[in-house]
Amino acid sequence: MRKQIPLTIILIALAACGSDVPPPADAAYSPTAEQAIMPPASVYIAAVEHPDRTAADRARDAGRKPAEVLEFFGIEPGMDILDMFSGGGYYTEVLSRVAGAAGSVVAHSNQAYAQFVGEEATNRYGNNRLANVKILMAENQALEFPEDAFDAVLMVLAYHDIYYVSPNNGWPKIDGPKLGAELFDALRPGGILGVVDHYAAAGSGRETGNSLHRIDPEIVISELQAVGFVLEEKSDVLRNMDDDHSLNMSDPEVRGKTDRFVLRFRKPR
Repeated sequence: MRKQIPLTIILIALAACGSDVPPPADAAYSPTAEQAIMPPASVYIAAVEHPDRTAADRARDAGRKPAEVLEFFGIEPGMDILDMFSGGGYYTEVLSRVAGAAGSVVAHSNQAYAQFVGEEATNRYGNNRLANVKILMAENQALEFPEDAFDAVLMVLAYHDIYYVSPNNGWPKIDGPKLGAELFDALRPGGILGVVDHYAAAGSGRETGNSLHRIDPEIVISELQAVGFVLEEKSDVLRNMDDDHSLNMSDPEVRGKTDRFVLRFRKPR
């Protein structure tokens, strides 16, 4: 069994490469619900239309609608954000542009994801290209987040991976309730957890996360509510009613255009 590596050690090592830990909670950007003023839509559009974004990222935008999704989640300039299982960093980059110089983004990945995405992440973060992004390499069972570290956590097309099991490919079984509790504790009071994933057929069991890389949203809702999150709102911005939920999300017939749910949870104040 891999020995757990404390997050503080990982971030200290990253600091030597120009990264630093998120600011303490007492320095957080954390307005009350009454004080919070949503930034204009142009903040999200400007992030998506930033001239430094690659053609490959732009090609994904129509299917992912990142401006609409981040506006729905309530991501704001100045926030400290965790992009969980960030993969190649498609969302990390847009989050970086929205958070701005006053905010920060921690891009979490692991060896399995790093091998899958190849040079995409290396090219994205090279030469300090996204100065407010810190990279966190930590395996599934080796996460020890500081409490009250983030204003928002995103899990985009990743929640189903809690039920993916492939030890030979570096993906041991994840303790889902433990991970949910860790994310709850890592969020500041009033913080946001945004989840996007591929619909599985209603009533499907958790095994679809392994077999189809899909998940029934009711499973997500019940599990996150069990650790203390409150479901605040659902969005249909990524619905595709032509997807009947029967195919693996990587099947060429549906890849990039699956029916997807978008959920915004809140950690109570």
